[in-house]
Amino acid sequence: MKLKPSILDEYSKERSAIPLVKPHNFMHSDDNLILEDESGRVALAGAIPPAAYVTDEDKYVVFVSGLSVGSSTFNPLQFQLLIDHITGHLGDENEQTIASKIVRVVVAGNSVHIAPRFLNGQTVAAKDQPRIAEPIKELDIMLTQLVASLPVDIMPGCNDPANFALPQQPLHRCLFSGASTYNTFSSCPNPHQFDLDNVKFIGTSGQNIDDLYRYSDAKDRLEFMERTLKWRHLAPTAPNSLGCYPYTDKDPFLVETCPHVYFVGNQDRYETRLLKGTEKQQVRLISIPRFCESGIAVMFADKHICMLIQLNLRNLECSTLSFSTSFEDA
Repeated sequence: MKLKPSILDEYSKERSAIPLVKPHNFMHSDDNLILEDESGRVALAGAIPPAAYVTDEDKYVVFVSGLSVGSSTFNPLQFQLLIDHITGHLGDENEQTIASKIVRVVVAGNSVHIAPRFLNGQTVAAKDQPRIAEPIKELDIMLTQLVASLPVDIMPGCNDPANFALPQQPLHRCLFSGASTYNTFSSCPNPHQFDLDNVKFIGTSGQNIDDLYRYSDAKDRLEFMERTLKWRHLAPTAPNSLGCYPYTDKDPFLVETCPHVYFVGNQDRYETRLLKGTEKQQVRLISIPRFCESGIAVMFADKHICMLIQLNLRNLECSTLSFSTSFEDA
């Protein structure tokens, strides 16, 4: 593209007595397309209009759920390794290059764990009140490291300090005194729906699929997810067995537009499938495992392995990265 700005143009502008005209659009009739990889360049010819294409690049979205900060199974070192990898402080040059292309992190529910003895409806003693806030403070410290580098969406789950009935309202920003000071921090509802680079996401923290599992039969959780899409309803068991807010004008769980990505957090294991619809729709189904149990934090012979689920926005492909906190693996 001959009209594309370059540093040489800026240098010429400084030395020129006559100011250079800066175009509002960089397209030109002499532009041409080039296909490039590590081996070289190939010029593309034929009936392909260069003005209709731009450079494609990989962009990744990271999903994690069930952090359970404050529980007996929570491993702070494991979570810190995950943060360091996402922010580019771990790995070789190739892994850091991939980390630099992560554009968002989605935390899908159950981020903190508060001891049940504090939730029995009784008055909490003054000496125990700080213990309730400790998991939230620790989560805030770790989230602050993430939001300092990239956008983070956090959704409430059934164990988080939010309303129990669906749709759950966003976690109050006052809980995150450090992370909420960044404009990259977003406290989101559950279910959560957003668009990123023309890719439509919709997902929950897992209550809808967990409740459907109690009243139906399927070979895996992905089949339950597929059914909710075909039924065009995220919570078919509400309000019968799944608590939900009573709406009179509109059902908030209706799926009015087919998403490109449908994710569900706090499941038993990681699974993914590309679902193809009757009208050539393609939906990437993602079952996100729990971090502290048999999901993202998977126990293998007393070794803690963290699996990082990444979604490529360019082709909707999922991949996982794993790293251990056991010295035996070194």
